Amino acid sequence: MGITKRKVNWIIDADIRGFFDNISHEWLMKFLEHRIADRRMLRLLKKWLRAGVSEDGEWSPTKVGTPQGAVISPLYANVFLHYVLDLWINDWRKRHAKGEVIIVRYADDFVIGFREESDARRCLAALGERFAKFGLELHPEKTRRIEFGRYAEERRAKRGDGPPETFDFLGFTHISGKTRRGDFTIHRKTSRKKFQAMLAKLKKELSRRRHDDLAKVGAWLQSVCRGWSQYYAVPGNYARLRQFREAIQVMWLRILRRRSQRGRRLTWEKFSRLSRRWLPTPRILHPYPNVRFAGQHPR
Repeated sequence: MGITKRKVNWIIDADIRGFFDNISHEWLMKFLEHRIADRRMLRLLKKWLRAGVSEDGEWSPTKVGTPQGAVISPLYANVFLHYVLDLWINDWRKRHAKGEVIIVRYADDFVIGFREESDARRCLAALGERFAKFGLELHPEKTRRIEFGRYAEERRAKRGDGPPETFDFLGFTHISGKTRRGDFTIHRKTSRKKFQAMLAKLKKELSRRRHDDLAKVGAWLQSVCRGWSQYYAVPGNYARLRQFREAIQVMWLRILRRRSQRGRRLTWEKFSRLSRRWLPTPRILHPYPNVRFAGQHPR
């Protein structure tokens, strides 16, 4: 929505190397003290932060980073980046930017959009210095500055550079494109990395459940498909949703055929009835972003 409605021509697709493992306890406590005056609460948060890790019965203290798997880790991450990134980029935009600058952040994943290429170059350099001050580092291979936006395709075509690059954010690959009327839009589809990782996880779990009751396995797969669709069923991503369901079908059929000698005779026709019973038909569940955010709250 920000890219389609604002003047964005360049994107910084950033990745913080080992963010949760490198959060500075000293800086985090200073940030928490800005918001919390109760010393007892601060002591409790500090103890939680330094709870340590227990592996094979041996406990080791946590001197840097947040506790792995702790429910409070996302909260710590948001507090830390609010001061390290959010407030800083807002100040940088006012002081140094020549054109528009937008940022979208979710936990430690974020992208920054710029109108001017010079702003993107200078901000990327300043961002590296800013993170270094707080013990963080931008991943050199995963952090990119790319040309992306309403006029990127036209400008790149004139230079003979080919179509605009894509970027992944929050599990989606974002692709510069056009609507049927020829207007600029952003196509979103499930990123290849997330898609393959999920299928690998399902294959392993299906193999483990190979001898379970069919209804039990079917109900589990049904919940998996519904959960996947609740997140990824956005306009333009139908092909990926269908591909996901088809991949599950193939995996399930292969697992069933390996259950026994009788299972090897399971035909696709018979399996299709089972598939229709438990695997929901893909459909788009979410509106376009400009529709979702067009609503206004009554005053």
